[in-house]
Amino acid sequence: MSDQPFTALLKTLPHTRYHPEWRLFTWHPRGLFDDALADKIIGLISSEERVEQAPFHRYTDFSRLTHIRLKVGHVFDVAKQRSAVREAVKSAFFADTIVGLGIARMYEALMEDATIQVRAFRERDAAAKWLGVPLEILQPGAR
Repeated sequence: MSDQPFTALLKTLPHTRYHPEWRLFTWHPRGLFDDALADKIIGLISSEERVEQAPFHRYTDFSRLTHIRLKVGHVFDVAKQRSAVREAVKSAFFADTIVGLGIARMYEALMEDATIQVRAFRERDAAAKWLGVPLEILQPGAR
């Protein structure tokens, strides 16, 4: 993967990291997760998918969110848009709240027939196992 585009993505979106040895992009959003932030991350990931030559997996950790204000219809729209992607990758979501896990599971169900495999997890270690990566790199603040 080229360093330049990922460098731009990582600078644009706080609390992100790319782990090249695992082909894994991690994101630990903080504060409010709303439709605008969902659109921003989807736009950035979509752009990166067009630029990069090798597919990359994704991990999103909802544990540092204080509020989730996603419209249900917006989650459906995102899933419809992302279902069109032909890149076979894994996208894991970790949530430690009922609301976060509910949103992640709804997205997982909506993406059931998509090329992108989506899974929601209550435990980071289960997400790490599914992604085939060390648990340490999924922790908030991991380097």
